[in-house]
Amino acid sequence: MAIYHGYETFVIREGFAGLVKGNQESTSNETRAKMNPRMVNDVPLSYGCGDFFRLGDLEDGDSNYHNQYIIQVGWDDVRGWENQGGTLIGSARCKEFLQREGRLNAAYNLISHGISSLVICGGDGSLTGADILRQEWPSLLESLIDQDRISAEQAHSFCQLHIVGLVGSIDNDLTSTDLTIGSSTALLRICEALDAISSTASSHSRAFVVEVMGRHCGWLALMAGIASGADYIFVPERPPPDDWRAHLRESLLSIRDKGKRKSIVIVAEGAIDRELQPIKANMVAEVLSQDLHLDTRVTMLGHTQRGGLPDANDRILATLQGIDALKVLLEDEPSKPAYIIGIREGRIKRLPLRESIERNNLLPKAIADKRFEDAQDARGTDFRASFDTFTYNAAASSAHHKPREALCIGIMHVGAPAGGMNSATRTAVRFCLRRGHTALLIHNGFSGLLKGIITKASWLRVDSWATSGGSELGTNRTLPIENLDGVAEQLQKHNIQALLIIGGFETFTSIKILSEARSKYAAFRIPLLGIPATLSNNVPMNENAIGAHTSLDVMVNACDMIIQSASASRNRVFVVEVQGGQCGFLAVMGALAVSAAVVYTPEDGVTLQQLNCDIQFMRRRFNYDPEYVNDGRIVICNERASSIYTAQTIAKIYGEEGAGIFDCRYERLSHVLQGGTPAPLDRVHAARVAVQCCEFLEKHAGSASAWDPPSAIITVRQASTIITPISQMVNSSDFTNRRGTDIWWSHCKEYVEIISGQKFL
Repeated sequence: MAIYHGYETFVIREGFAGLVKGNQESTSNETRAKMNPRMVNDVPLSYGCGDFFRLGDLEDGDSNYHNQYIIQVGWDDVRGWENQGGTLIGSARCKEFLQREGRLNAAYNLISHGISSLVICGGDGSLTGADILRQEWPSLLESLIDQDRISAEQAHSFCQLHIVGLVGSIDNDLTSTDLTIGSSTALLRICEALDAISSTASSHSRAFVVEVMGRHCGWLALMAGIASGADYIFVPERPPPDDWRAHLRESLLSIRDKGKRKSIVIVAEGAIDRELQPIKANMVAEVLSQDLHLDTRVTMLGHTQRGGLPDANDRILATLQGIDALKVLLEDEPSKPAYIIGIREGRIKRLPLRESIERNNLLPKAIADKRFEDAQDARGTDFRASFDTFTYNAAASSAHHKPREALCIGIMHVGAPAGGMNSATRTAVRFCLRRGHTALLIHNGFSGLLKGIITKASWLRVDSWATSGGSELGTNRTLPIENLDGVAEQLQKHNIQALLIIGGFETFTSIKILSEARSKYAAFRIPLLGIPATLSNNVPMNENAIGAHTSLDVMVNACDMIIQSASASRNRVFVVEVQGGQCGFLAVMGALAVSAAVVYTPEDGVTLQQLNCDIQFMRRRFNYDPEYVNDGRIVICNERASSIYTAQTIAKIYGEEGAGIFDCRYERLSHVLQGGTPAPLDRVHAARVAVQCCEFLEKHAGSASAWDPPSAIITVRQASTIITPISQMVNSSDFTNRRGTDIWWSHCKEYVEIISGQKFL
């Protein structure tokens, strides 16, 4: 983005340590030439600085390489970085930077390289250090002039240091942003381990105590507990009851009495009791093994949580934040505060850096003062709601406070399968049982309902559903319009007083059909509520459907392997066809995550003129590559981007027109995008909205307004969950193309084109 806006761009190796050290003056002219970008038709394509850079000429063993910390980079130096874990330019703690002399050297090194703007990706310590550097900048310039290290002209040219921060932390411990870069990947690593541990625990009827990272933040432990179906968690913001050992024993005994063969307890590394005494994994294991006589194992996941390839969510989040970071720098002026880029209410937001850090420091203070309610409030309403969701899922006993009347609630899946549907169903069943209701599982959608394939759910029946993909209930696209008489008969026969439907556009359509037929059928005069679950993410007025994260993860993993194949074959393009129906969400966001060269969507369609421009861009793109670089490109095409220029046809055209420069292959991901283990973010989201839906149904079922009951979908808009009436959604629907009229993600397609080079090279 910086190069796109016409700026020279540098990376600084090893964080502030590299900034303090700078580059050694002994570097040869030959090496210096390699460190600077080569120009090809006025396009910077840098080929020089060791194995941190894909097109580097310097060898890792070259002594000059170890003396270079501030390195100018070009367009292609960072190509392929989106799917790499960790940090390719390194990170290190720096005691020298804590001293003014160290910051003085840092300022000198910035000025000597002509750098006036810094983008810092790190935790609160790194961001605080950057803010100190910015505040001291005028006095640092004066000292450098006094020491004759810079001229007055240089000081005038660099009179202001522009900085912007990106929060990189697996702990998700910055309270001013909803999600930090790296946290969803760490959650994925944890859940992968817990999923593997779960099968072992069940096989041997064991108990596992798993410690996860987090310092003062229990986000990872809490979300992993929901996503994995854990039985008990310990987090610092919400310590267990005073006699936590007795409470733990009672909780696990009640679960074992239900017939469950395994027990999984998650302990955050900063877990404490109400007297601020640490609760460690071995202390928990002692209770399980000695008091409950369970065969118990302790697992410390450690730094495996930091490793591995980034998930789709982190790639997209980091990309969007990086884009906005450049906008902040371009708009910066002395009167504005330094910002960090975060995400609030589902949108990329700019947050005052100093205020965010100060606010973040209040949480450890609240914990230290035993103000645990304040600590939870500091984490936000999502944290408290998530803890309630975990309780509904984990607790086997019934609530002490029963609702005004026990209800019979039907649960069914409609449409195509999506990762997380089972988690939503599991939570809904557990909620019903905990509150004294009857949960009826309707198998195989409306087809199964018409046949009366309905079973009463038990607590243990759905226990493993938190992590299972597909649809355990079975699902299809059959709509109730095909036999309204039969649907009404079965609802009445089983005394279903509220209906929860989980699925995609078919769910929205089904509830609309049933509600419109209420004047004729009394059985439909019950609360009807839907949960969007579809990889297409095409439900109107909804920004986050269950299953979207899972499909994006599957897609980026597949595309990573495809790009690897394309690179190994040299100068090869893959046209990858993905699902999504008439909605291009999956194609665009997936293309952003894998840095696709081109993306085609139904919203924009495909024209012959566009194909010609894209092919010419691809020819230029490959012509810029040196002979010794093996690289491939990927094109993402939605399955219905065009009825004429299908993905297969596009691949043939690319192959024909690219002859002599690149060849082309076609790959269809198809239904693989629906399968696999659901992404943790989908599992957590599914569980949380299921609780909200059940609370809503409980409130409205059998009420005085039964003749005018709600017909609605729980939608997510700007990260807020809203019970949206069907009548309101109809006005925002494109029924012909089975999608909403608000394409809120459309701007991301332009970002794909910028990052790929279409708008630059």
